[in-house]
Amino acid sequence: MTIGTTPAPAPASHQASFDQLVGVIGENLRGFRRRQGLSVDGLAQLSGTDPALLTAIEEGRHRPDIGTLWTVAKALDLSFSSLLSTGGDAGTTVIRRAEQRNLTSRDGRFTSRALFPLKGERQVEFYELRLSPGADEASDGHSPGTVENILVGRGRVEVTTADGEHWLEEGDSILFEADVPHRYRNAGDGEAVLYLVMSYIL
Repeated sequence: MTIGTTPAPAPASHQASFDQLVGVIGENLRGFRRRQGLSVDGLAQLSGTDPALLTAIEEGRHRPDIGTLWTVAKALDLSFSSLLSTGGDAGTTVIRRAEQRNLTSRDGRFTSRALFPLKGERQVEFYELRLSPGADEASDGHSPGTVENILVGRGRVEVTTADGEHWLEEGDSILFEADVPHRYRNAGDGEAVLYLVMSYIL
Protein backbone atom coordinates (compact mmCIF):
# COMPACT_ATOMS: atom_id res chain seq x y z
CA MET A 1 0.00 0.00 0.00
CA THR A 2 1.84 2.97 -1.24
CA ILE A 3 1.88 5.84 1.23
CA GLY A 4 3.81 8.06 3.90
CA THR A 5 3.54 11.49 6.07
CA THR A 6 3.69 11.43 9.81
CA PRO A 7 0.31 10.38 11.27
CA ALA A 8 -1.76 12.73 13.44
CA PRO A 9 -0.76 12.87 17.13
CA ALA A 10 -2.15 9.96 19.17
CA PRO A 11 -3.24 9.82 22.81
CA ALA A 12 -0.37 9.21 25.26
CA SER A 13 -1.13 5.49 25.78
CA HIS A 14 -1.37 4.89 22.03
CA GLN A 15 1.78 6.96 21.52
CA ALA A 16 3.78 4.78 23.90
CA SER A 17 2.41 1.64 22.25
CA PHE A 18 3.29 2.91 18.77
CA ASP A 19 6.79 3.93 19.89
CA GLN A 20 7.30 0.37 21.11
CA LEU A 21 6.20 -0.95 17.72
CA VAL A 22 8.67 1.35 15.98
CA GLY A 23 11.45 -0.26 18.00
CA VAL A 24 10.25 -3.77 17.14
CA ILE A 25 10.11 -2.92 13.44
CA GLY A 26 13.64 -1.53 13.54
CA GLU A 27 15.08 -4.60 15.26
CA ASN A 28 13.27 -7.00 12.94
CA LEU A 29 14.32 -5.11 9.81
CA ARG A 30 17.97 -5.12 10.87
CA GLY A 31 17.83 -8.82 11.76
CA PHE A 32 16.19 -9.95 8.51
CA ARG A 33 18.51 -7.75 6.43
CA ARG A 34 21.63 -9.15 8.08
CA ARG A 35 20.41 -12.76 7.88
CA GLN A 36 20.09 -12.31 4.12
CA GLY A 37 23.62 -10.91 3.95
CA LEU A 38 22.45 -7.49 2.78
CA SER A 39 23.97 -4.12 3.59
CA VAL A 40 21.70 -1.12 4.06
CA ASP A 41 22.70 0.04 0.59
CA GLY A 42 21.97 -3.41 -0.83
CA LEU A 43 18.46 -3.44 0.64
CA ALA A 44 17.95 0.16 -0.53
CA GLN A 45 18.72 -0.93 -4.10
CA LEU A 46 16.43 -3.97 -3.89
CA SER A 47 13.51 -2.02 -2.44
CA GLY A 48 14.01 1.36 -4.11
CA THR A 49 14.11 2.97 -0.66
CA ASP A 50 16.44 5.73 0.53
CA PRO A 51 19.28 4.12 2.56
CA ALA A 52 19.13 6.98 5.08
CA LEU A 53 15.45 6.19 5.65
CA LEU A 54 16.22 2.49 6.18
CA THR A 55 18.91 3.38 8.70
CA ALA A 56 16.52 5.68 10.56
CA ILE A 57 13.89 2.91 10.69
CA GLU A 58 16.41 0.35 11.97
CA GLU A 59 17.56 2.76 14.67
CA GLY A 60 13.97 3.49 15.76
CA ARG A 61 14.23 7.17 14.76
CA HIS A 62 11.55 7.06 12.05
CA ARG A 63 7.95 5.83 12.09
CA PRO A 64 7.58 3.98 8.80
CA ASP A 65 4.34 4.29 6.86
CA ILE A 66 2.43 1.30 5.52
CA GLY A 67 3.76 1.71 1.97
CA THR A 68 7.39 1.64 3.05
CA LEU A 69 6.84 -1.48 5.17
CA TRP A 70 5.13 -3.32 2.31
CA THR A 71 7.94 -2.37 -0.08
CA VAL A 72 10.70 -3.51 2.25
CA ALA A 73 8.88 -6.74 3.20
CA LYS A 74 8.47 -7.59 -0.48
CA ALA A 75 12.15 -6.89 -1.19
CA LEU A 76 13.14 -9.25 1.65
CA ASP A 77 10.54 -11.83 0.52
CA LEU A 78 8.77 -11.65 3.90
CA SER A 79 5.16 -11.48 5.01
CA PHE A 80 4.12 -8.01 6.21
CA SER A 81 3.65 -9.24 9.78
CA SER A 82 7.25 -10.52 9.94
CA LEU A 83 8.43 -6.94 10.39
CA LEU A 84 5.90 -6.39 13.20
CA SER A 85 6.37 -9.69 15.04
CA THR A 86 7.47 -9.73 18.68
CA GLY A 87 8.27 -13.46 19.05
CA GLY A 88 6.54 -16.81 19.58
CA ASP A 89 2.79 -17.35 19.84
CA ALA A 90 0.90 -19.90 21.94
CA GLY A 91 -2.40 -20.38 23.75
CA THR A 92 -5.23 -17.85 23.79
CA THR A 93 -4.65 -14.16 23.07
CA VAL A 94 -7.11 -11.32 23.72
CA ILE A 95 -6.40 -8.22 21.64
CA ARG A 96 -7.79 -5.05 23.23
CA ARG A 97 -8.71 -2.25 20.84
CA ALA A 98 -7.29 0.32 23.28
CA GLU A 99 -3.89 -1.39 23.05
CA GLN A 100 -3.82 -1.68 19.27
CA ARG A 101 -1.17 0.06 17.19
CA ASN A 102 -2.55 1.34 13.90
CA LEU A 103 -0.35 1.93 10.87
CA THR A 104 -1.19 4.94 8.72
CA SER A 105 -0.65 6.11 5.16
CA ARG A 106 1.44 9.17 4.35
CA ASP A 107 -1.63 11.35 3.91
CA GLY A 108 -3.36 9.93 7.01
CA ARG A 109 -6.47 8.93 5.03
CA PHE A 110 -5.89 5.18 5.23
CA THR A 111 -5.23 3.12 8.37
CA SER A 112 -4.59 -0.56 9.00
CA ARG A 113 -5.09 -2.38 12.31
CA ALA A 114 -3.89 -5.95 12.82
CA LEU A 115 -6.58 -8.18 14.30
CA PHE A 116 -4.15 -10.98 15.14
CA PRO A 117 -1.23 -11.34 17.59
CA LEU A 118 1.94 -9.82 16.21
CA LYS A 119 3.96 -12.88 17.20
CA GLY A 120 5.67 -15.47 15.07
CA GLU A 121 5.44 -16.31 11.38
CA ARG A 122 2.01 -16.99 9.91
CA GLN A 123 0.38 -17.83 6.60
CA VAL A 124 -2.86 -15.89 7.21
CA GLU A 125 -3.31 -12.34 8.53
CA PHE A 126 -6.47 -10.45 9.49
CA TYR A 127 -6.76 -6.64 9.31
CA GLU A 128 -9.27 -3.84 9.77
CA LEU A 129 -8.81 -1.15 7.10
CA ARG A 130 -10.33 2.34 7.33
CA LEU A 131 -10.52 4.78 4.43
CA SER A 132 -11.56 8.41 4.78
CA PRO A 133 -14.06 9.79 2.21
CA GLY A 134 -12.34 10.07 -1.15
CA ALA A 135 -9.29 8.06 -0.04
CA ASP A 136 -7.65 6.28 -2.96
CA GLU A 137 -5.03 3.77 -1.82
CA ALA A 138 -2.77 2.10 -4.38
CA SER A 139 -0.73 -0.99 -3.54
CA ASP A 140 2.13 -2.63 -5.38
CA GLY A 141 1.88 -6.38 -5.79
CA HIS A 142 2.78 -8.37 -2.67
CA SER A 143 4.89 -11.54 -2.54
CA PRO A 144 4.08 -14.20 -5.18
CA GLY A 145 1.03 -16.25 -4.23
CA THR A 146 -0.50 -13.63 -1.91
CA VAL A 147 -4.32 -13.60 -1.92
CA GLU A 148 -6.60 -10.94 -0.38
CA ASN A 149 -10.18 -11.59 0.75
CA ILE A 150 -12.01 -8.36 1.69
CA LEU A 151 -15.41 -7.82 3.33
CA VAL A 152 -16.95 -4.33 3.31
CA GLY A 153 -18.18 -3.69 6.85
CA ARG A 154 -19.30 -0.12 6.16
CA GLY A 155 -19.45 2.20 3.18
CA ARG A 156 -19.10 1.83 -0.57
CA VAL A 157 -15.74 1.12 -2.15
CA GLU A 158 -14.16 0.47 -5.51
CA VAL A 159 -11.49 -2.25 -5.57
CA THR A 160 -9.31 -2.44 -8.67
CA THR A 161 -7.58 -5.77 -9.36
CA ALA A 162 -5.85 -7.29 -12.37
CA ASP A 163 -9.34 -8.07 -13.68
CA GLY A 164 -10.58 -4.46 -13.56
CA GLU A 165 -12.77 -2.32 -11.27
CA HIS A 166 -15.21 -3.89 -8.81
CA TRP A 167 -17.86 -1.91 -6.89
CA LEU A 168 -18.68 -3.21 -3.43
CA GLU A 169 -21.44 -2.19 -1.04
CA GLU A 170 -21.73 -2.90 2.68
CA GLY A 171 -21.78 -6.68 3.20
CA ASP A 172 -20.17 -7.47 -0.16
CA SER A 173 -16.86 -9.32 -0.33
CA ILE A 174 -14.15 -9.96 -2.89
CA LEU A 175 -11.23 -12.39 -3.22
CA PHE A 176 -8.36 -11.68 -5.59
CA GLU A 177 -4.71 -12.38 -6.34
CA ALA A 178 -2.74 -9.59 -4.65
CA ASP A 179 0.73 -10.28 -6.04
CA VAL A 180 -0.01 -7.70 -8.75
CA PRO A 181 -0.79 -3.97 -8.32
CA HIS A 182 -4.25 -3.22 -6.90
CA ARG A 183 -6.08 -0.34 -5.23
CA TYR A 184 -8.93 0.57 -2.90
CA ARG A 185 -11.03 3.74 -3.23
CA ASN A 186 -13.69 5.03 -0.87
CA ALA A 187 -16.50 6.11 -3.18
CA GLY A 188 -18.88 7.17 -0.40
CA ASP A 189 -19.40 10.27 1.74
CA GLY A 190 -18.45 8.63 5.05
CA GLU A 191 -15.60 6.53 6.36
CA ALA A 192 -15.34 3.06 4.81
CA VAL A 193 -14.41 0.08 6.98
CA LEU A 194 -13.02 -3.08 5.38
CA TYR A 195 -11.99 -6.40 6.88
CA LEU A 196 -9.07 -8.03 5.10
CA VAL A 197 -7.87 -11.63 5.32
CA MET A 198 -4.47 -11.95 3.63
CA SER A 199 -3.09 -15.39 2.79
CA TYR A 200 0.52 -16.13 1.90
CA ILE A 201 2.30 -19.09 0.38
CA LEU A 202 5.33 -19.41 2.66
